[in-house]
Amino acid sequence: MPGIVDITPAFDNEKVTVIFVLGGPGAGKGTQCARLVKDFHFCHLSAGDLLRAEQNREGSQYGTLIQTCIREGTIVPMEVTIKLLEHAMAAAMREGKTGDGWSEDRGRFLIDGFPRKMDQALKFDETVCLSTLVIYFSTTEQVMLDRLLERGKTSGREDDNVESIKKRFRTYKSDTMPVIEHYASLGKVAEVNSSGSVDSVYKLVGDVVEDIFSGGKYSTKVAI
Repeated sequence: MPGIVDITPAFDNEKVTVIFVLGGPGAGKGTQCARLVKDFHFCHLSAGDLLRAEQNREGSQYGTLIQTCIREGTIVPMEVTIKLLEHAMAAAMREGKTGDGWSEDRGRFLIDGFPRKMDQALKFDETVCLSTLVIYFSTTEQVMLDRLLERGKTSGREDDNVESIKKRFRTYKSDTMPVIEHYASLGKVAEVNSSGSVDSVYKLVGDVVEDIFSGGKYSTKVAI
């Protein structure tokens, strides 16, 4: 039909596995992703890390914009984040990573801290790759606050302070929880309580990933 544009995603979801890793700031996403990479041969892409690297890249047209968004606890325009993720995925595929799930046109990706809004989720699924699952790390705001303040003692991150953290909590509730609800309605969310120790949480999330690659079932119960 005239005016209808057929958009083909950059990657085939039958060959490329994309798992979104979501949860509030300090929920433990990065810590758990590092262990999943080792055991399941994922390529771990942190949207936040990509944005922080881009803001410091010499000649970046997005640097000032990203700096402002990070400082204010607001969300960077989706076009920027999605393009950075697509480029990082393409680079990983070109590098010829080895291990289970990787070949010339196959790969496994954990995307950490993305999508943070519904428009990001829909745009990524449409233009980059249809996602397989969302792993949702749930815990209390007090646990997350305590973790972030402890991290802030050594991280050097300008947003690891009480004022910025509270802004991030508000943004997460208003913008990211609807994303989790959306994917839960599609049966694509596995909720993992991340309040416990690193090892106990990893046992839970490891079982989820094992189920994905064995064709099993995982819990889609999300407490909103």
